[in-house]
Amino acid sequence: MADPGMSVTPYWELTFDADGDVDTGQRDRLLAGVGERGVVDLVVFAHGWNNDRSGATRLYSSFLAPFPELAPKARLGYVGVMWPSMRFSDEPIPDLKPVPAAAPSRPALDKNTRHALLEVFPGRATVVEQLARLLDQRPDEGASLEEFGRLVRLLVEVPPQGPQGAFTADTITEGVPDGTPGMLCGDAVRVCADFAAALTEVEVPGVMTGAAVTPPQAWDGAHELLRQATYFAMKRRAGTVGERGLGRLLGQLARTAPQVRVHLVGHSFGARLVSFALRGLPEGVHSVKSVTLLQAAFSHYAFAARLPHDARASGVLNGQQKRIDGPLVCCHSKHDSALGTIYPLASRMAGDARTVLGLSVNSLLGAKWGALGYGGVRAVKGTRSFKLADALKAQLPTAGCVNIDAAAVVRRGGAPSGAHSDICHRELARVVLAAGRIV
Repeated sequence: MADPGMSVTPYWELTFDADGDVDTGQRDRLLAGVGERGVVDLVVFAHGWNNDRSGATRLYSSFLAPFPELAPKARLGYVGVMWPSMRFSDEPIPDLKPVPAAAPSRPALDKNTRHALLEVFPGRATVVEQLARLLDQRPDEGASLEEFGRLVRLLVEVPPQGPQGAFTADTITEGVPDGTPGMLCGDAVRVCADFAAALTEVEVPGVMTGAAVTPPQAWDGAHELLRQATYFAMKRRAGTVGERGLGRLLGQLARTAPQVRVHLVGHSFGARLVSFALRGLPEGVHSVKSVTLLQAAFSHYAFAARLPHDARASGVLNGQQKRIDGPLVCCHSKHDSALGTIYPLASRMAGDARTVLGLSVNSLLGAKWGALGYGGVRAVKGTRSFKLADALKAQLPTAGCVNIDAAAVVRRGGAPSGAHSDICHRELARVVLAAGRIV
């Protein structure tokens, strides 16, 4: 249980594989340990785009460090969820890694990213090396880009076309008919060109400073196509681990330690993981007292009973917030480039491979492509909204969905993700404690 790199104690880890199966030794130590240590409030944190234990542990240690001081009388315990996800190594994590001054003009797959891809897609070494070679050489913008698209599909196990693919609607828009993402079965040249244009408009250094910017080429967007395909695979995996893995384990915990109040926290796709854990809770389990989503990388309509653009459909997690004996708090920030621009663009192209050039970010968000971590929960009746400073002064609602605009602190980060990972703030720790009514 003790971890020399962890800032808080008692702390346990729970490691899940891609199918949601948990390390049974870790599970048993947790189930026995919470009772032995007299834990009353258990904070369970799930990471997003981390590809190794050390990165996730550093994130948990940094985020959780203020908790003992902020709630000195609480009988707290902590769990770090480990699951096979990844992030591209060019995505800076504020406070954990230096933020680069500029994004590379010819993005390629560096050694760390290749290693991460091999870790999360075992048995695909040849495919990864072929992708890396094409990104490095950029031979032409015709047949070679189409070959790049084919290799991306092979990596994430998506067939060339048809609804029988590995991806389904809830991994894309949370409420449209099943189908393979359009961006992975359409014209690779056009899709890569769209990504390149979006990156140039929002994230390439020089746009804001007035410096000369090289016109985008389709190959500039190929790296982003690979990134987004990988993210969709991780998004699907997060739902599986949450529902089949964490949800079931929380049911076991409720039986063995009924006095423990559980508080779920998730960042990015980890927010999706803890949300899907609600769907996996056994009937009659009411131990989850709060859920806090930090820069959640899934649809802002996920909890909606009816989708504004299709009254016949609902969000993939419709009503699951009612499984919480407390509030579902969604922290969001306009400084999150990954969710504010690239996520809706990718989601739009996932459902429709036609070009999206000319559509503003606001028009994308106002339709069906926005993310929770950029604009908060949408289309759920009774949702309350606060600025971060006001939320910290007020008493948060004890049930239902709560949006908190955290842009005042979630604001730092370089290309291409912006402030997506800028979550290690004392103010956000206070939000988790307030949501759970932990004093």
